[in-house]
Amino acid sequence: MSAVEEQAIGVSRPRLDSEEKVRGVTRYAADVPHLDLLHARLVLAHDAHARVLSIDRDEALRAPGVIAVFTADDLPLAGNGDSRAEAPLARDEILFAGQPVALVVAESEGAAEDGAELVVVETESLPAVVDLGYAIKPDAPRARMHEETEESDIGSEHADVGGSGEEVPANEIDSPNVAFSVRYRHGDAAAELAASAAVVAGRFRTPWIYQAYLETQVATAAPQPGGGLLVETSTQAPFQTRSQLAGLLGQPLDRVRVMPMPLGGSFGGKWMLPDPLAAAAAVALGRPVRLSLTRSEDFLATNPNPAGEIELRIGATATGELTALDAKIVFERGAIHGWGIEAPAAALIGGVYRWHAHDVRAYGIETNRVGFGAYRAPGAPPAAFALESLLDELAAHLRMDPADLRAKNLAGEGDLRADGKPWSALGTAECLELLRDHPMWRERATLPENEGVGLALGIWFGAGDAAGAGCRLEDDGSITVVTGIADMTGATSAFAAIAAQILGVPVDRVRVVTADTSTAPRSPMVGGSKTTFAVGRAVVAAAEDAKAQLLELAAAELEADPADLEIVDGVVQPRGAPSQGVELVALGQRVASGSLPPVDGRGRASAAPPSSSVAGHLAHIRVDPDTGNVEIVGWVIAQDVGTAINPALCEGQMRGGVAQAIGWALHEELIVDADGQVVNGSFVSYLIPGATDLPPIETLLVELPAPDGPLGAKGIGEACVVAGPAAVANAVAAASGARLRELPMTPERVWAELAAT
Repeated sequence: MSAVEEQAIGVSRPRLDSEEKVRGVTRYAADVPHLDLLHARLVLAHDAHARVLSIDRDEALRAPGVIAVFTADDLPLAGNGDSRAEAPLARDEILFAGQPVALVVAESEGAAEDGAELVVVETESLPAVVDLGYAIKPDAPRARMHEETEESDIGSEHADVGGSGEEVPANEIDSPNVAFSVRYRHGDAAAELAASAAVVAGRFRTPWIYQAYLETQVATAAPQPGGGLLVETSTQAPFQTRSQLAGLLGQPLDRVRVMPMPLGGSFGGKWMLPDPLAAAAAVALGRPVRLSLTRSEDFLATNPNPAGEIELRIGATATGELTALDAKIVFERGAIHGWGIEAPAAALIGGVYRWHAHDVRAYGIETNRVGFGAYRAPGAPPAAFALESLLDELAAHLRMDPADLRAKNLAGEGDLRADGKPWSALGTAECLELLRDHPMWRERATLPENEGVGLALGIWFGAGDAAGAGCRLEDDGSITVVTGIADMTGATSAFAAIAAQILGVPVDRVRVVTADTSTAPRSPMVGGSKTTFAVGRAVVAAAEDAKAQLLELAAAELEADPADLEIVDGVVQPRGAPSQGVELVALGQRVASGSLPPVDGRGRASAAPPSSSVAGHLAHIRVDPDTGNVEIVGWVIAQDVGTAINPALCEGQMRGGVAQAIGWALHEELIVDADGQVVNGSFVSYLIPGATDLPPIETLLVELPAPDGPLGAKGIGEACVVAGPAAVANAVAAASGARLRELPMTPERVWAELAAT
């Protein structure tokens, strides 16, 4: 391996976009200027469930600067379904408070906002179900008057879920609001539990959570001079957005061009919400239209993570061998949905462990709340919160060290998940060993009163997908990699290192370009820990193709066999004779002059079996017994990252996952009142962890190269958040004896549990 190759992979370096973001020059979707740009503002419903009787827009249309007010009947959209994309405005039935019912378009944002306040929506209230416990009752009213007809593929985009599911007996939850049910079972769980030496059980609740990205959802649609439409959008899925918009607008694919803009955060939430409205309005008016959601609109009308409840029982033999689990999983789907997180949660409820038997039933329940969306490892944190909490309780019953109980039962490659699919090779044992040997765990018995350390393990499936990429030589000898992904995690920086590694050039001689859907190689949605894993493999193939072309051109120049050449530090040279080489810049200049053909590598990667990632957490906390306040004192996270292409990127993902896990554990909960009104729809009252809430975070990287990953890398963005809330819950129990079964563990809830203990 050359010195250049050693510097390309495994070295921490800043992201390619770091400087421009620090300097504030990055242009996000709301920053791009357009001539004759119009601005749109939503009119949101006040009722949680109602029939729309009329929409009076006359006064709004008389307001200065207002150009148009659109209702569902006015939008030039061809869809007849009930998905958020096909029905971006309520037509006859309002299904949640905050649902868009009209769109005001004006010459300025201020005029659009003034116009929106003048639109009068007359409604007739209908019975609403805004509480999961009420929604599953047999006599609960229906959350919607008619059936949903549209299905989304976002679930399969996020996770590799499926297998031996079957429909659940209809009599377990007898409610008109059951939208989905699945059952995963193996062996006789009831008999195994009955024969177990120790059995523990609990009911665990998790809340609705807002993704809390810095940039709200934005889309700008601009008619093009030659026809067609350009859509600049903060989306995770440019190609899927193009396909859906073309279908909705009745246009050929080549008439809709989607440009994925830099993302100011997303975490699973940015998927075809503002795009249909901006596009339909632009087509109707023949002018560019931008819909940039206010923070209030983003809280009320987008797609937060849904609330859920898990009832779980697990058992073990007297020697600590896990026997069986029995789980009933119920998640809200809100009012408008096309998929659910019940299946991922059900597949992961068994964690990273072997079980003799399991019986898992999972349900998706409609309620009159906003349609939900994905949020970093959808379904996994609630499942880990339930399982990892009970494992600590089981260890206490068996008088075992919690880490020893886990180590005794770790699943390995080929062991089956709850949904019947086999696990890939897992780095669980290596992560757990690092945590067991860490002073934070070994010295926990010496902590002062009211302090404790919690341990928990979590996993995310990963997701495989097909992808394409391009790699070309430029006139100055530099390399350009072209993809179609919207980078929200620093993946393009990893692509630069991958290309540099293969081509034998310095990383700073590689740039990565995100192209729009008219020119970019086909790329998958960004999410589900698939970006580096899927697109990275295409970058490998494109770089190898470009390298073969370079060696062929240089071979003619050097009168050598391409097989005898190598590229070192941007020079193609005979192996063992570096003085006779030809620089890439010379080849680039000859390509520019037309004397050599272009070097234009193309790479394709077919869908590969996903490579799962495991992360383990140690949380050191302090509980104030007088107030119930939980203070995070220290944190250690160990994660299997495959090959660390850029360790700094891996550590950034891990620290970000810990921060969001702390949000899950202690702070975040999107609350509605009895009428379905969101009561904390701003950052004034919706709490997320701030800088002072985060402890020192120590990151431990485990590198077990993924067989199908690019240079051994795997996706790691999800696993790092999964077990964090459970680690905090276990630490609270260790510090105080209070076992919390509901998130977030607010001071009020902790104090109440302490008082009852």
